Parts: sequence; C-alpha cells; structure tokens
Amino acid sequence: MSKLLINHEQCILCEDCIDTCLYDALEICDQILTVNDHCTLCGACMDTCQYKALEVQKEMSQSMDKTKWAGILVYIEHQQGKIHPVTFELIGVAQQLAIKHSYAIHCLFIGNQKHESVKILNDYPVEKVWVYDHPFLADYHEDVYCNIFERCLLKVQPAIVLIGGTQTGKSLAPAVATRFKTGLTADCTELKIKENSDLVQIRPAFGGNVMARIITPAHRPQFATVRHKIMEEAVKNKKPIDNIEYCCVEEADLLSKIMILNEEKLEHQEDITGAKVLIVAGQGIKNKDDLYFVHDLASLLDGQVASTRALVEKGWFPYNKQIGLSGKTVKPDLIITCGVSGSIQFMAGMKGAKNIIAINNDQDSSIFSIAHYPICGDLYKVLPELIKKIKKMKPYLFLT
Repeated sequence: MSKLLINHEQCILCEDCIDTCLYDALEICDQILTVNDHCTLCGACMDTCQYKALEVQKEMSQSMDKTKWAGILVYIEHQQGKIHPVTFELIGVAQQLAIKHSYAIHCLFIGNQKHESVKILNDYPVEKVWVYDHPFLADYHEDVYCNIFERCLLKVQPAIVLIGGTQTGKSLAPAVATRFKTGLTADCTELKIKENSDLVQIRPAFGGNVMARIITPAHRPQFATVRHKIMEEAVKNKKPIDNIEYCCVEEADLLSKIMILNEEKLEHQEDITGAKVLIVAGQGIKNKDDLYFVHDLASLLDGQVASTRALVEKGWFPYNKQIGLSGKTVKPDLIITCGVSGSIQFMAGMKGAKNIIAINNDQDSSIFSIAHYPICGDLYKVLPELIKKIKKMKPYLFLT
C-alpha cells in the first residue's frame, strides 16, 4: 500500500507542511514530524517542503498491459423506452477523445425495449451498439446490470468507459468499476486523453476551490461519469449505418439479490434543466422577501427561478432549484444571475448557457469571467430598472 515517507534528517520542523495539509494528517510528536491515518497522499505537503523531506512510497503492483485495452464504451441511459439525452453528449465526448488514438466508439444497452429505441444510434458514429435485451431487464437491478456490464467490458476491452451522471449512472458506475478494481471519477466537467492513453478527468474539488486533474495510470478500463448538459451533443453521421449487435443474455447473469416490492410514480415537478430562460438568485439577495424581484423578472420573460447552493441551505429554495455540480446542470437560451459571485461548482453547472447576463456589485466576481453581458452594479437598483424597461418592451419582445 502506498504511504507518505518522512526523511527526518532533512526535516527541520518548519511546519510549512502542517499548515498546507487540508486533512490535519501531519503533526509533531516528541520533536519528530509524524503522519497519521488522515493522509490521502494528495502531495500538497511535498510541493510545499523546500527541503525535500517528504515523498510517497508507491504501492508495488502488478503491471497491466494497457495496449490490450483500446476504444471507448458509452453506457446508454434510458427510461420508459426513451434514450436519455446525456447518452448523445457522451458520444460527443467520445468523438473528441477518440481522435488522438483512432479509438473505436462502442455503446452498451441493457434493458427490455424490443430493440426499437436503440435504432436511433444508427445515426451516430458508433462502431458497435451491444444490446442485451431481456424481459427481466425491464426493471433496474444493480447486481444484474453489473453482471451484464462486466461481461460486455471483458468482450470489448475498452480503455475508457463513459456513463451519465444520472441516478442510475451514479449507482451503476461505482459498482462496475469495483468489479475491475479500477478508478472512477464522478461528475467530470472536462475530459482529455494523454499520449499514453491515460484519461485526464477534470472536476472541481475541495468544495469547488480547485480543479482536480485525475488519472488512472495503472488500471483499465478508466471510468468517468458526466452529467447532462455539461458537454455538447455528438455530430450525426451523414448516412445511417447498421451498427447494432444483439447479444445473448446468460441466465446466470440474471440471478439477483434485489427484489422490487412495489413501484410508485412520483408527481411531475417543474424542472429547471429544461427551461429556456432562468433567473438565478444568489447571496446578493439580502432578505427572503426581496425575492419578488427575481420572480417578477422570471414571470416577465416566461422563465423559471433558480438558486445557488447558499440560498438552498438557508431554506429559501428547494433542492431541485439549485444550479451547480451539487445541484442541477442547465443550458438555457438565457440565464440572468442576480447577486451570484460565481463559485467553480456553480459555473460548471451553467456555463453552457447561450446568453449569460450577470448582475453583481463586485467587479472582480468570478461570474463576470463567463458572462456575455456583465452588469456591475447594485442589483437592488439594476433589477427594478430592468423590470421597468422589459414591461415597456413586452409587447414587442419575442424570445425564441
């Protein structure tokens, strides 16, 4: 197992590494620097130590022949006979990643749709769609889906596996990755590939304060989940191709320890992910009663109201109105942020919007770095004027 080593001859007990460590993993006992079980081997202390007194002793593991694993496999998320749009976004990511190594793109379908819904994938640049269709697969059983996923991966041997960051994806991805004793990075906002085929998985970390770049250098396949509306959709083929392969479902793979006792259909709730216009309230809103400005603007523009995490934690908005990697990812035609500073996690959840108007009284706010129309000013003065002007323009205003 890898561990942090301390060279006590070179260590002068300056305590710079202790101040740097985010996990309180380093301490001085009896005039000796020691490391405790809180250490995550993040390497921050090594970067800080100017005396080179710290190093990580890496685990001795059996090397894997990474050349045997090639290509990219995308899991097809679907529900009630319809393929989730995140699937087409993942195929788009796969298109970009595949270029450097001339990788083939594969897709995996598990379910019971009588083969109809997967035919749309004939329009996309996928070499093979592996379809496992069986009546028992109509309901999601994690262990059974995991069995079939594993069987497909052993057959295809892809270097990279992409799964949507949906409720099902967040359940299935770690279960399958565990079967292969390999790495998984959740909610990636960007993916790149190195010359040696290592997937660089980029996502916010430490509460959104830094962007982490994560790789899985010694294991294959490499798993990553990406949420809906983070990436662009794939480019379709000019002509459809027959790329569907129907696979035999082994009875042994259908043995499940999970029993579905009953199903309950939830009531439909207004979903901000499909909104064309969003007005977002941030911490610049001083009192809950002042939210009427935001609601008035949303009503005028036939849009919906959304929120940052801070206001959800205050209880001003329900969770399903929160934008960000810990909430919803959105890509509206227009988004107006009101008093939003722009944390990394928030901006990752909405930076794909076609038009971003940001209102904030701090000219150094991060949100201005991605805003198409930054407005530096007091939102309590800007919003009333904006609402007044829109009311005058309303008879002539057409949003498409």
